[in-house]
Amino acid sequence: MSFLLKNGTLVTPGGVLTGDVLLRGERIAAIGSHLPCPLGTEVLDCTGKLVLPGCIDTHTHFEMNKGLPNETADDWASGTLSALCGGTTTVLDFAEPERGASLQSALDTWHSRAEGHASCNYGFHMTIKDWNEAIRAELPAMAKQGVSSYKIYLAYQLRVSDAVAYEAVKAVSALGGVTGCHCENGELVELGVKEQKARGNLGPRAHPAARPPAVEAEAVCRYLAIAERAGGAVNVVHLSTKRGLELARAARDRGQPVYLETCPQYLLLDDSVYDLPGFESAKYVFSPPARSREDVEALWEAVADGSIDTVGTDHCSFTTEVKALGREDFSGIPNGMPGVEDRLRLLYTYGVAAGRIGLERLVELLSANPARLFGMWPLRGALAVDSIADIVIYDPNITERISTKTNHSACDYDPYEGMEVRGRVDTVLLGGEVAVSEGKPVRTGLGRFVHRGGAQFWR
Repeated sequence: MSFLLKNGTLVTPGGVLTGDVLLRGERIAAIGSHLPCPLGTEVLDCTGKLVLPGCIDTHTHFEMNKGLPNETADDWASGTLSALCGGTTTVLDFAEPERGASLQSALDTWHSRAEGHASCNYGFHMTIKDWNEAIRAELPAMAKQGVSSYKIYLAYQLRVSDAVAYEAVKAVSALGGVTGCHCENGELVELGVKEQKARGNLGPRAHPAARPPAVEAEAVCRYLAIAERAGGAVNVVHLSTKRGLELARAARDRGQPVYLETCPQYLLLDDSVYDLPGFESAKYVFSPPARSREDVEALWEAVADGSIDTVGTDHCSFTTEVKALGREDFSGIPNGMPGVEDRLRLLYTYGVAAGRIGLERLVELLSANPARLFGMWPLRGALAVDSIADIVIYDPNITERISTKTNHSACDYDPYEGMEVRGRVDTVLLGGEVAVSEGKPVRTGLGRFVHRGGAQFWR
């Protein structure tokens, strides 16, 4: 099937221009002005609309805690459909092995969950929970199977020692990959939880009090020191604080290759969400928590000046019923919230339309930089000749409000409910096939596994 996207505002690696895009099969065949329409080609009029490379969400958790009381609301079918309808054509989810199990076992499990169910394309980061010679020996096999990025935790029961973090970063870097890290000091978080409980603070408001900015800052500092010693490029995921940002900037000033991800919740929500009546604030129990307005503004400045490299969602959806597991004890509230469908609309509205960033920066954050950092560029993340035809047509002329009633997540609430947004995802092409039309899904189950290569570092 061939399509000619006519008269759109195209955001390309060479700049923003008004023109046409010719798609032939799953690839972009030509970009230019007044392109001829080959026989049998369907024309999509993009006048007044933006034509963007498909967005890449670097941070999702679908079908997590499978079979447990705290299982996420979104499985691979509903989660990727929600992503697709929000303009995301590729997600990177976290494959997590059981303690003592192989990396391959986790990869096989995640493939079995996603294959045949995904409505957008997908890849996997691999979580490292254990470290030994057997795990180290699996890394080349992971690379051959298209997994080139990893994650470690310095918090939760998932956390690893500094020595393991060092060994992992060193080994992954030797293969051209990148290791991301959840940066919170796990021991200090546990201490903070105990202190809050001892004071009788058992509601959601105690969640941010138990893990203040210093807890993130310490872990960012420690992780960067470990990475410097290991000699590898690293990624700090869901950065939430000005203090953590300043530490990363200082490391870069010393020449250290550090990449930073933040999320819409740290740009659009602040810690006032923990002051809602009753148990409403449980919806906003995620980690790290929402921060102060000072942190929010600092992160927006970093988004604008290039200090932040990617914006993922950390989509980890729990229903209000599952959140109620912690009604009597805030530490029992499952950490996470939905958001995979809202990211592009939020960043366009409160970034581009608000004058904070331009269209090219939007595409860097949501498409190009994720593709580069995680081994997909330029096949994905670029509106360019020979790239895969994963394309979003965005209509900026519509104003609407975010609503659970119109979103496609299986979760029963949206953290951005009622927020006014400028624009709507009008059309999504996945591998040259129309999957979303006039804002509604028309083809599901088209998602395929993305075999990724090594990171293409730019720092």
